[in-house]
Order: sequence, then C-alpha cells, then structure tokens
Amino acid sequence: MLADKLQPFIQRYDEISRLLVSPDILNDVQQIATLSKEQSNLEELVAKSKQYLKNLENIEENRALLDDKELGELAKEEIKLAESQNEALESEIKLLLLPKDPNDDKNIYLELRAGTGGDEAGIFVGDLFRTYVRYADSQGWKVEIISSSENNVGGYKEIIALVKGKGAYSKLKYEGGTHRVQRVPETESQGRIHTSAITVAIMPEVDEVEVAINPNDLRIEVFRAGGHGGQCVNTTDSAVRITHVPTGISVSMQDEKSQHKNKDKALKILRARIYEMELQAQMEQNAETRKNQVGSGDRSEKIRTYNYPQNRLTDHRVGLTLYNLEEIMLNGNLDAVINPIITFFQTQALLKSGIE
Repeated sequence: MLADKLQPFIQRYDEISRLLVSPDILNDVQQIATLSKEQSNLEELVAKSKQYLKNLENIEENRALLDDKELGELAKEEIKLAESQNEALESEIKLLLLPKDPNDDKNIYLELRAGTGGDEAGIFVGDLFRTYVRYADSQGWKVEIISSSENNVGGYKEIIALVKGKGAYSKLKYEGGTHRVQRVPETESQGRIHTSAITVAIMPEVDEVEVAINPNDLRIEVFRAGGHGGQCVNTTDSAVRITHVPTGISVSMQDEKSQHKNKDKALKILRARIYEMELQAQMEQNAETRKNQVGSGDRSEKIRTYNYPQNRLTDHRVGLTLYNLEEIMLNGNLDAVINPIITFFQTQALLKSGIE
C-alpha cells in the first residue's frame, strides 16, 4: 500500500529536525548544510504524505458513523471529500517518490546547430533560439550567448548559450534532438515548401568537482579569430580550440578578444560535453540503448516537426499535435509543448518504478 511507503520519509524528516538542533551538529556547518538540503528535498513529499494519511484516518472514522441516523449523511459527505482529495494527492505523491534527477536544478548549456537544409536551416536556428529566449524570460531565467556563428543570410550555423535559472534543466531536458521545419524559406523565390532540420542539445552546467579533467589530456591550439568572409577581427591569436584527447571532443571559441576568456569558456563547454557523454553512457548501461540526443542532424531522426503552412507543431515521441505554431514561436509559449512531454516521461517512469 502507498500509505506504508510514506512512513519512512516522515520518520526521516522528523529525525533530521531533531538532528538540526542537536549540540553535536550545531558546530558542523557542512553537516548542517547537508541535512538542511535533504530536509528541503523531503518537505513537499512529507507535507502531502501527512495530509494523505490524515484523510485516510478521516475516512475510517466517518465510515464508523455511516449507520448513525443523525451523522450518517454528514459522514458520507466527509468520506467523499477525503477520497477526492486523496485521489489527487496520490498522483502527486507518486511523482514525488520517483528518484530525483540530480541535474534538475542546474543551469544548462543550450546548443543549436544547423543540419540539413542549407541556409534555411540556419535561419530556423535563429528562430527557435529566439523562442527559447522568450520562454526563458517567462520563467525568470537569464540567457547568455557563449558563442555564435552566423551564416550569410541572417541565420546561424551554430549558437551556444548558457541558460541560468531554477529548474532550467528539468524543464528543457527533453528538448534535445533533431527539430524539423517545413515552410517556404525567405530565400525561396518560387514559393516552394522546403524541409530542413536543426539539432538541439541540452547539457547541464557542471563544475570542476563533478568533471575533473587532466590537463595532460588536453590539446590546446590558438589561432587568429576571423570575421565574415575571412575578415580578420583580431590581430592577436586570441581564438582557442581545446581537444580532449581521450574522447576526441573538441571545442572552439573566438567570441572574446581575450585568449584567456575564450579558453575559460571553451573549458566550461568541454566539461559539460564530457559530462553529457558520460551521462549517456550510464543511461545505455542502465536502460535500453538510447541514441545520442543530437544524432546526425538528418531529417529522418526528428523528434519534432514545425509545419508553418498548417500552423502545426507535432512532437513525434508523445504523439502531441498543436495547431498554434505561430503563437508558440512568437510568444515563447513552450509550456503547451513541454508540460505534456514531461507528463509523458513521468508516466513512463512510474510504470517502470512499480510504485502503487
């Protein structure tokens, strides 16, 4: 029974409350911080669990009064109310019982790259990036462009940005994959619909403790930053390319005039990519084999289609179709897309967890 599974969490919460006022703990700052974080993570589950268990008690107490001539009808109403509340609480508690993704509260690196489709793919990189920025604004997040590479028609070959804010990874972690767009490009003179594809990667920001990189494993190259059409925008070798030799992962950075700043940015992105690679490897060991979220950028590997002539957005993983594409793109109303996807994957996790 669900009720039996809740008592250990309540007991642990109460135990932490006692420990936090214990003389043995009061002088240990690190232990206080660890316990406080654990208690904070338990807080919502414990509050809902206590309400759920209290409702169960009320149901049993009122069932004993059902045959009472004066109180029977009132008892019936109380039972109905408590059962209704517990039905909603049960769904919420089951989600809270799922193992928490340790990356959910982290900032993310958001990478968008043009795939198949030429210039139109690059234009859509810019369009989708602006949609993510609008969505970030609605969530109270900050977006910092780390690196960008423009194409010749006002689009981008690549954009890398750091998205800072509570829950950024938990909300956007399912955005990784190939996004397909169907529309008449601005560069098309005869009004023909083209199909293009771009890739999106979502990587949690990690620190040096989480991913330790041996300096001896790095190959660092410096070169002169270049502008549009080969134009030189810097007369010093400020651009940096760092390659992690064991994995072959390489990051180039030239947006800053300072070689030191470019190196620092490149290392942070490199660390995030190594972490993501290790995360993917773990997932493949612990579950079904999962393709890298980016793939090759080929149209056949799509997770989502943006069809402008039909004003339609379709997420192929969950069978979601919406007919307000323009509104979603212009206003950044991605919750209409993201929330059903999160619900789908949470449901899948519940089914696999066996929580009853």
